[in-house]
Amino acid sequence: MTDANPPQAPSGPGGDLPEPVAIRRHRWTISLIWLVPLIAALIGVSLVVTAWLSAGPQIVISFQTAQGLTAGKTEVKYKNVVIGKVHRIDLSQDRTKVLVTVDLEKKAEGFATVGSRFWVVRPRIGLGGISGLGTLFSGAYIGADTGGSDEEQTRFNGLETPPPLTHSESGRSFLLTSDDLGSLDIGSPVYYRRIQVGRVVAYHLNKDGAGVTVQVFVKAPADRFVTTDTRFWNASGVDVSLGAGGLKVNTESLATVISGGIAFLAPAGDAPASSAPADARFRLFDDKTSAMRPPDGPPVALQMHFHQSVRGLKAGAPVDFLGIDLGKVTSVTLDFDPKTKHFPADVTAVIYPDRIGKANQRFEKRTGNTNPGALLGILVKHGLRAQLRTGNLLTGQLYVALDFFPKAPKVAYDPKLKPLVVPTMQGTFGRMQQQLADIVDKVHKIPFDQIGLRLDDNLGKLDAVLGQLHTKVMPEATSTLRQAKQTLGAAGKTMHVANHALSNDSPLMQNLDQTLVELRRAARSLRVLASYLSLHPESLLRGRRNDAPSVPPGTHSPTSPPTRSQP
Repeated sequence: MTDANPPQAPSGPGGDLPEPVAIRRHRWTISLIWLVPLIAALIGVSLVVTAWLSAGPQIVISFQTAQGLTAGKTEVKYKNVVIGKVHRIDLSQDRTKVLVTVDLEKKAEGFATVGSRFWVVRPRIGLGGISGLGTLFSGAYIGADTGGSDEEQTRFNGLETPPPLTHSESGRSFLLTSDDLGSLDIGSPVYYRRIQVGRVVAYHLNKDGAGVTVQVFVKAPADRFVTTDTRFWNASGVDVSLGAGGLKVNTESLATVISGGIAFLAPAGDAPASSAPADARFRLFDDKTSAMRPPDGPPVALQMHFHQSVRGLKAGAPVDFLGIDLGKVTSVTLDFDPKTKHFPADVTAVIYPDRIGKANQRFEKRTGNTNPGALLGILVKHGLRAQLRTGNLLTGQLYVALDFFPKAPKVAYDPKLKPLVVPTMQGTFGRMQQQLADIVDKVHKIPFDQIGLRLDDNLGKLDAVLGQLHTKVMPEATSTLRQAKQTLGAAGKTMHVANHALSNDSPLMQNLDQTLVELRRAARSLRVLASYLSLHPESLLRGRRNDAPSVPPGTHSPTSPPTRSQP
């Protein structure tokens, strides 16, 4: 800056030079206080740049409810690692869902792709156990699972329950077809030799509505045991069987009893088969026995006409051939025979000839005929008949038995009919009912009325006879019994006296003893005489010789008294 009125220099020659005047210029300076906002601005810009560089994609997840979710607090986790946070929670326009906006981290860009899944992790109690207990203290969070795709996606439909299978698990999935689902559900266990190696991950109804398809996942390395000949069966509940070995109870675990389960195994004795590829289809059998049975082969339809009551025979009843289960009954209906005016029962069944085993194979090999009707015709010719038999005495259930009856009448048989018509034989229960009916008819013919009249007449006469016995015979009989009693008393006294008289010290006994001695002597003399006469029979005419011995040696003379023996 310069002064407004600078001093004037003197003019004229010889004048002194003017003194120089110093002019000062003022410079503008920055105050130190401006450094603080400058540094803060630089830090803010760096934070914005850092946040912009580290920020990931923003996605929107729709859920049925926002229970347990809080904006700015709820985290998104994958394998318990935080990969994002809930930014905002809004209600959808139709007010049916909630829209959760999530800010993912830069490192979690792979979760904003097609196939990713999200669900809310909270405490849950189910048949498979208790899950999410850790959220009782930390709060609910959103679980995530990547889909493994590179195609970007920002809007997702959240799952209401955790998925049974994540993409990070190693193993293979297989498809099982069954008539119905039974007690299976998502998460039901899959067992191999009673060790859990997998679980049910999905199921759906077939397009034709004739069954269901169940998807199971078997974890590695147990998935290598699933081969092309592996059999799967429903292991739900308790399998109880009663046989020659006693009562057997078979179950996989307590969890299968409650929530159901599936087991698989390869038939024993077969050659090792190749490993089954992923998503291979298998049949899901009802039980282990059905699963381990040899392949049934093509079925054959049979038709049978029974001229008896079929009460107790239902669809599903077994068809038995010499103790082997060949098939089952499919329907039971009534038919009408215009000739006999009767209503026979029309029973249709399905059998599997391959269950006969070697018999069917040898017939086909020997004849080269694969028509099952040909073998059945030979059996019918030898007396094969279908018969209804009682399978359970308590419930009265019936089953169809194919058995041989050598005395059965011959019938016409056509092996080309479809279905094949098998002749029948009346069952033992039906024959018993017929016999009981015949007995009832015979009993009905008995003249019970006439028998009753005659019996009543005879009972009247018997009553009169009993009256006479009571009034006439009984007093006489009583008098006779009194006299008999008196006679028996007198006889008793007489026997007492006789017994006393026959004692050893009585005179009677002494006389009797002497008499016996004399009789003994007389008998001895007769023996001596008989001996002498046998030696000298001529003595009867000439008399006894003087020189002849009187008695044989060792005997006594008849004249000499013998020695008295003691009585």
